[in-house]
Amino acid sequence: MRTLALSIAHFIALTGALAIPSLAADTDFNGRWDLIVHNNPGCTVTCAWWLEVNGAGTPTAKGSFVGFPDGSLHDIDVAVKDGVLRFVWDRASAPGRNGGAPSPAQHIDYEVRLANGKLEGATKGAKRDVTFTGERAPVIDEHDDGSWVKGKAITLFNGKDLSGWGGILSPDAAGWTVENGLLTSKGHADNLITKEKYWNFEVHAEYKIEEGSNSGVGLRGRYEVQIAADYGKPPGMHGTGALYTRILPPVNAGKPNGEWQTYDIRLVGREVTTTLNGVKLYDKGTIIGLTGIAYDPYEGKPGSLELQGDHGAVQFRNIVLTPLTKKAK
Repeated sequence: MRTLALSIAHFIALTGALAIPSLAADTDFNGRWDLIVHNNPGCTVTCAWWLEVNGAGTPTAKGSFVGFPDGSLHDIDVAVKDGVLRFVWDRASAPGRNGGAPSPAQHIDYEVRLANGKLEGATKGAKRDVTFTGERAPVIDEHDDGSWVKGKAITLFNGKDLSGWGGILSPDAAGWTVENGLLTSKGHADNLITKEKYWNFEVHAEYKIEEGSNSGVGLRGRYEVQIAADYGKPPGMHGTGALYTRILPPVNAGKPNGEWQTYDIRLVGREVTTTLNGVKLYDKGTIIGLTGIAYDPYEGKPGSLELQGDHGAVQFRNIVLTPLTKKAK
């Protein structure tokens, strides 16, 4: 009986040990992550970054990053050791924008750990260090396959005031006014966001931009279709019509600065179709993840329409959104 008792005790001890969750493996970092920044004073609603890791657990780990201090998409070298992922940001001093003061050289360290399936990270070396957490980017299995029906069009801007709009940094969307029926930012304004949130939709918007300025239309508060004062220049990932640093348009279909221009954008799932001034730039282009305009990281949920106002003077008019719903079977 004693031998049996010892065997049972040994079995319980062994199976109990097996039931204890193991520490996260280095390979668990692999994949795409939506990051939520917690203590960045530049985002009073939420602030969103994005990270992709490939090859963690091997000597050739690589990554991509969208976040502070540059909202572009960057390839990064990552190192994962003992359950900690590390990467760095280095930038030399650069001339200031539009004749402003030059930007200083920067070095920022990022350190990320896994806990209960989520990322926990922090920066060190920035002017103001921040912490962030990350959740795996959701799979969105919806496609622009002809099965979507247009709903009732919604006029988002009434031509009179900012009804239905707010700001990321301020409830009253500081820096935006309505002048002669036009939604106007002189530059250095808050980013505008609709108070209502939307999922799949078509949006029509007309804009006018001046020399030296740029703006953008943020879809679901996550994905920016770029507006830039770059008439006559070759298309680029930071240029007019680009899904910012994600999808390159084949042409720059922008008009001269100071002229009214028209965007027609259709978003279904992660597929975006963009037409500028009657020229289709890309059809059902796949959006891999967040862009620099993102303030809302929850990619699986509806989000606001966002208008960028902090990069220079811009005006908008005739902003109309048409929801898309799945056709009944």
